[in-house]
Amino acid sequence: MKDKELTIDQKIKYVQDTLFVISGKWKLPILIAMNQGCYRFRDIQRSVPPITTRVLSRELKDLEQNKLVIRTIYEASPKTVEYTVSPYCKSLKPLVDEMIKWGQNHRRKISEK
Repeated sequence: MKDKELTIDQKIKYVQDTLFVISGKWKLPILIAMNQGCYRFRDIQRSVPPITTRVLSRELKDLEQNKLVIRTIYEASPKTVEYTVSPYCKSLKPLVDEMIKWGQNHRRKISEK
């Protein structure tokens, strides 16, 4: 075995880490909406129906803790909060693009008779 090859245990651990960060019903749809230019809470919520305010708030906090989302508070009147994807989050783009392709192919495959 080469020094740089990963063991099966390492591969499983890294896949589990990835799934922990992006899994669930809402995280990827939120990130996709944000990559399309939705930055304010209500814009994100409208782009990802039928997500509730409570769930969106929790998911944004999780994404922020995992360094995928940056929350910026503007001290204007009224106070404004914007969310943006972090530069680190952009490293997920190839993965998400591949997931979209796989999903398209899967839908075609299961609809074949």
